Amino acid sequence: MKKTLKPATLCVQAGWEPKNGEARVLPIFQSTTFKYDNTEEMADLFDLKKEGYFYTRLQNPTNDAVAQKIAALEGGVGAMLTSSGQAANFYALFNICSAGDHFVTSNEIYGGTYNLFGVTLKKLGIECTFVSQEASEEEIDAAFRPNTKALFGETISNPGCRVLDIEKFARIAHRHGVPLIIDNTFPTPINCRPFEWGADIVTHSTTKYMDGHATQVGGCVVDSGNFDWDAHADKFPGLCTPDESYHGLTYTKAFGKMAYMTKLVAQLMRDLGSIPSPHNAFLLNLGLETLHLRMRQHCANAQRIAEFLQQDDRVAWVHYSGLPGDDAYQLAQKYLPNGSCGVIAFGLKGDRQTAIKFMDSLKLIAIVTHVADARTCVLHPASHTHRQLSDEQLREAGVAPDLIRLSVGIEDVDDLLDDIKQALAEI
Repeated sequence: MKKTLKPATLCVQAGWEPKNGEARVLPIFQSTTFKYDNTEEMADLFDLKKEGYFYTRLQNPTNDAVAQKIAALEGGVGAMLTSSGQAANFYALFNICSAGDHFVTSNEIYGGTYNLFGVTLKKLGIECTFVSQEASEEEIDAAFRPNTKALFGETISNPGCRVLDIEKFARIAHRHGVPLIIDNTFPTPINCRPFEWGADIVTHSTTKYMDGHATQVGGCVVDSGNFDWDAHADKFPGLCTPDESYHGLTYTKAFGKMAYMTKLVAQLMRDLGSIPSPHNAFLLNLGLETLHLRMRQHCANAQRIAEFLQQDDRVAWVHYSGLPGDDAYQLAQKYLPNGSCGVIAFGLKGDRQTAIKFMDSLKLIAIVTHVADARTCVLHPASHTHRQLSDEQLREAGVAPDLIRLSVGIEDVDDLLDDIKQALAEI
């Protein structure tokens, strides 16, 4: 029986296992195509009868090694890299939804995802219903329809920093015969593995903590292999009935627990092509090697800063699940006992201009449209990432108009606190 390795070891060693005389470090296979000696070998690859590489849009050794590492960290059966986190969420849903279908999602999700779900997917004929993740199971049940295909949420919401009750959402999803899809970007599998709490599919924006250095944009979809598609075959014909584009192959019959992942790669990535470059995957892998160390420092620094903000008279409110008394504290103790992430949501006493004055006064901490990397950064979602939403829509999405999102990096925490203190003195 193969020993189950700990996350820290998987961060460093999973995915790429060099054979005798091969490169110890994952190589960059910067090639679009791969050579074969005869026509039959290539034909078998195109018919999904054999595994192998023939064109990087579908699979590439560098990309696959990194995907396998993330799958190992999450405890999944397989994973696929995408060109962005937005692409990952789109692929995860579009793999099981088509025109005329519906899904249910928490309303406390990233603004770009909120627009993808509420506006763009609607243009493709896929509708969604937004629900409060704090609502009762009965209230969320009421959002489901006969054509509902999935339930979606974020482990820690961006930017509101709310913690999802994963077990509750899994119960609801499975009661209706659909998978629970979780965006696990903020805690990463170092601090939470949603499959262990009943989730079926996990997505990531690997642009964030997994990369950790703001060097590449990417995403990932991971499948647990646990959802029984055939038990709900009428809901998921794309997986459970013949695919004429592959000579009538049925994914669940041909690939078992890998059905969802195989369709994701062989059909969606083949046709839509949102792949990362092998070089980007190589950079992501470098970030993953230190993920377990960085997450510990992010959380320690954020805890110190959240405690400071909570005590400051100029601060109106703070949301950080590591604070006793925070609305999400009990859920965090259950799902995130080793820490959540480095992102803090808080508001200042005053108005929107107060938040802007504070951020403009920061010297070490940068205003950037990014989050979750080694450098501390700050953003006012109402003015930036969520500026397409009205104040009412902001509140519906769990984003207060005065919310400041502070992404705490891995610098010396005392230097960060000094910068925050001098900026507060300016408001």
